[in-house]
Amino acid sequence: MTLIPGVEHLVGGQYDAGGDPAVAFDSQGHVYYAGLGFNRTSPPNTVTVNKGTFGGGGSLSWGPPTFINQTTSPATLNDKEWIGADWHASSPFRDRVYVSWTRYIFNPAHGNYVQSPIAFAYSPTGGATFSAPQLISANVLYSQGSRVVVGYDGTVYVFWEGATRLATLDGTWMVKSTDGGASFSRPVEIAPLQDIIPPANTVFRVNSFPAADVAPNGDLYVAWSSQQSNSGGLCSSRTNTGCHLTALYSKSTDGGTSWATPTPIFPTLDASTRTAIGYPVTQPDGSTLTAPAARRVDTFWPAVAISQSGRVYMSAYAADVVSPWQTCASGPPPPEGRINCTTLGNYINNARLDYAVADLSTGTSNIVSTHPINTRYHFGGGFIGDYTDLAVGSDNTFHAFWTDTNNVQNVVWWYGLEFVPTPVHQQDVATASGNY
Repeated sequence: MTLIPGVEHLVGGQYDAGGDPAVAFDSQGHVYYAGLGFNRTSPPNTVTVNKGTFGGGGSLSWGPPTFINQTTSPATLNDKEWIGADWHASSPFRDRVYVSWTRYIFNPAHGNYVQSPIAFAYSPTGGATFSAPQLISANVLYSQGSRVVVGYDGTVYVFWEGATRLATLDGTWMVKSTDGGASFSRPVEIAPLQDIIPPANTVFRVNSFPAADVAPNGDLYVAWSSQQSNSGGLCSSRTNTGCHLTALYSKSTDGGTSWATPTPIFPTLDASTRTAIGYPVTQPDGSTLTAPAARRVDTFWPAVAISQSGRVYMSAYAADVVSPWQTCASGPPPPEGRINCTTLGNYINNARLDYAVADLSTGTSNIVSTHPINTRYHFGGGFIGDYTDLAVGSDNTFHAFWTDTNNVQNVVWWYGLEFVPTPVHQQDVATASGNY
C-alpha cells in the first residue's frame, strides 16, 4: 500500500485529510489519481491530481500533487470529483486529462446552502497544469456526483445528478465537449429520478449518482439508482413503502441527443423478493423475532464498463438477503464506542448485500460476491463503499470491486486508545473477475 504524497500533513501536504479517490490511465500507461484535500474544522479545501509512473517490475512512483481550485473561502466547498483521461490513439486530444467536481456554494453570512454547480478543468500537460475551472451545468444549479468519460474520437462527456430551480424531481444530466474540454453543450436531461433513500433495514448513506461509459462505435451507456414503485415507474415520494431501489440504465445511439427509456440492469433480481435467513430468533427478553414481510430486492450504486470490442458490463449492489442482527444496548461514547459494546440489546432485521455483474451483450448476470455483506458495520458517518466500481480489459474480462464487512481483525489501538485485542468487523475491498 502506498500513500498518495503531498496532500495530507501525514505525507508532507498542507491539509488535514483527503478523500473521494478516482483514477484514470492515459495511452502511455501513466495513472492519474484525483482526490480532495481539506481541513476538518476550517475552510481550506481543494481538488488534487497526482500522476503515477510505473517502473521496472511494476513498481509505481507518484509525483507531487497539482491543486485545482484551491480555496480558503468558507462559502465554497470542492467535493465529489471524478477524473478521466483520453487514451485513444485516434483522438486529436490524446492524453489530455479531465477533472469534474461539485462546487458547493454557501451563504457566507449564515452558512446556508445556495447551489452546487458542476465545475470542470482539463490538462494538456499530463496533469502538471490545468485550465481555469469552468462551470458546465448551466441552469442545472443543484447538482452533484459528476462522472467524466471520453469517447474514442476524443469527445468528452460529463454526467451528473441534478435539478433546475423549479424542478420537483432530480434527473440524470449530460453535457459534451468536442474541442478537448474548452467548451460544452447545453445540458440534456436523460431521465428524471426519485433520489434513493437507504434500503429497508439498513443505516448507511446512499446516493443516485450516475456511472457511464462509451462504446467503440460511439454508443453511450449511463446507469443510476432511483426509488421505483413496486407497480412500475418512479415512486411518488422518497419512501420504502410500496417502493424499492432500482439500478437503471439508458442508452444513446446519437451522441447523447436522445436516450432510450430507462431499464433495470438486473430485471430478474428487481422482480424478486429478499431471502430471509436465520429466523426465528429469541430476544433477550424471551420474545421472538420472526422474518419480516416479503420485500422486493433493492439494487443500487451501479457501475458501467465497456471493452474495446464493445462488450457492455454493468454491476450493482443487491440487498437480496435479510437476517437478524443483535444491537448494542449500551457502550462507551465514541470513538471507543464504535468498536466496543458493554451490553447487547435486541435483535433487529438487517438487510445484507450481494454484488452482481451483468453482461448486457449476452444477457447474462451473476452474483459475484461469495457471501452476503453485513450492512450494520460501516465507517463513521454512514459510509459503506460509495466507490464501488467496475473495469474491463481488452480480453473482455471484467474486474469488479466493492466493500465487504465480513472479515474480522483484532484491534489493539483505536483513535489513540489501547485495547485488549478486540475482534472487530472492518471494511475491506473485495474483488472478482470473470467473462460471461
